[in-house]
Amino acid sequence: MDKATQLVLDALGRAAAEPAGVPLYGGRTAAGLFPATLPGKQAAQRCLEQGYLRVVRSESRGKLVHEACALTEKGLAYLLTQVSPRQVLEDFVRALEARRSQVDELVAAARQTQATLDALKGAVQKVLAQLSSPAAAPALPAPAVNGAETWKASVLSFLAQWQTGGASGDCPLPELFRHARQTAPALTIGQFHDGLRSWHDQGPIYLHPWTGPLYDLPEPAYALLAGHEIVYYASLRT
Repeated sequence: MDKATQLVLDALGRAAAEPAGVPLYGGRTAAGLFPATLPGKQAAQRCLEQGYLRVVRSESRGKLVHEACALTEKGLAYLLTQVSPRQVLEDFVRALEARRSQVDELVAAARQTQATLDALKGAVQKVLAQLSSPAAAPALPAPAVNGAETWKASVLSFLAQWQTGGASGDCPLPELFRHARQTAPALTIGQFHDGLRSWHDQGPIYLHPWTGPLYDLPEPAYALLAGHEIVYYASLRT
């Protein structure tokens, strides 16, 4: 058997095992039906002209066009007249085993990805819980009875001044908390958050969520978890 015929038969055998199509010529990263040499190109042209192969897709890369080809009925008939059907069947079996190995790898990768997503979800829930926990705040003095209620009136007054004084946007909770502690130095983050929640439910104020990425929170200890949202701003109802 001459070299050109051998190139043709090898290519038709590979194409028979890859019904979806194979690149006509091999490259640096992918195998093809024919080598990108002069004899390989001549053999490829012969198969296309004889109708042994058909182009199933093409892709332009710069000035070059890369084609993928599949075996035709005529090409299969020619192949079976030149080689043993047993050899063609063995090529099919090898291709099936290779595909099974690839599927197993994909399934394993999908399971690993799912496990990673589950772990990330659990981590996010822990971070959200930590953000809303009073333990995440800086250490503060023990709460005192003196001034425990007066800070609320001070905060409402501060919000009114914030909104009428030309401030841009709603008031950040860290800013509001620092003002509240000027009136009640023993005020804790937990007491502050409880007061904001009761006000939000009863009507005096609105609580607004943080809409950016969590890692951009400037002072996360003061953020408040309300339902499924991370609250970081407050404003008076008007």
